[in-house]
Amino acid sequence: MITLAYADALDLLLKPDWPVEIVDMVLHEVTRNQTPTSERIAQWVRENRIAVIETKIHRHYTQTIAASSPASPPRKSNLGEQAIQEAMNDLSLSPGKAGVFLFEDHKIARASFLLPDNCRKVSTRAYLLFLEDRGLIESAAETERRAILAGRSFSQLRFPPD
Repeated sequence: MITLAYADALDLLLKPDWPVEIVDMVLHEVTRNQTPTSERIAQWVRENRIAVIETKIHRHYTQTIAASSPASPPRKSNLGEQAIQEAMNDLSLSPGKAGVFLFEDHKIARASFLLPDNCRKVSTRAYLLFLEDRGLIESAAETERRAILAGRSFSQLRFPPD
């Protein structure tokens, strides 16, 4: 989402005409700090009434935040990935439903997931190429270029590797 936000192209998530949802912990992670894209993402989620998938991971995190002191802040690392895994596991129990999980290229290259049969993980770059192949956008490279020109340090890692 971050790369698409830099490119002012979040609406590309709607192009395949699939239902779009976001995992609560991921939404929190991409909007909790003021960044060049945090408000753009939050506003896009609100304006498009994007469903938020609630997870135990996020619920536990928010309860821990409320109960913690500034001297001992709660752990934050990998919680988004853990919440995504939780969402995938829940989806695996829904017959007839499938999910496509979008990751930034550098994250997907490093993250390992137990991937249920009805779930797919794709990188931003692979998603853009999918849209281009389907004729839903003119150029994946142009979207990448816009993100880079707007200040995104777009990962040089590719998933799947060339």
